[in-house]
Amino acid sequence: MHPEIERYNKKLEPAHEELCNALAKTIEEGLSAAQGKVWHAHPVWFLAGNPTVGYSRQKRGIRLMFWSGADFDEPGLDVPGAKFKDASVFWNTKADIDEPALERWLRKARLIQWNYRDIVKKKGRLERLD
Repeated sequence: MHPEIERYNKKLEPAHEELCNALAKTIEEGLSAAQGKVWHAHPVWFLAGNPTVGYSRQKRGIRLMFWSGADFDEPGLDVPGAKFKDASVFWNTKADIDEPALERWLRKARLIQWNYRDIVKKKGRLERLD
């Protein structure tokens, strides 16, 4: 685990720290080619420079977000808006993790990606990566 991510997790309350450590481990196993780091103040994993999955502490709990998750066609992921292609789920303890769903979402995260890396260069227009 990237040292910045470890530091982020250690600052959380114990139940959230345990949850985030488990998430980081599963993400790193499921997306072994991804590079994890703290980006915009929370852990994010990138595939070829493109943000793919990350988590952050929010009022409702730990938000696990997939940048291209709206196209995963998964009932367990909430799609918040139409402008971007993100989708997320909130969990509060390690026991909340739906392991089969998380592993399925990580497989889809490798295959289904929108180009967030170049969104500024493309003036806000997202394009699907193949």
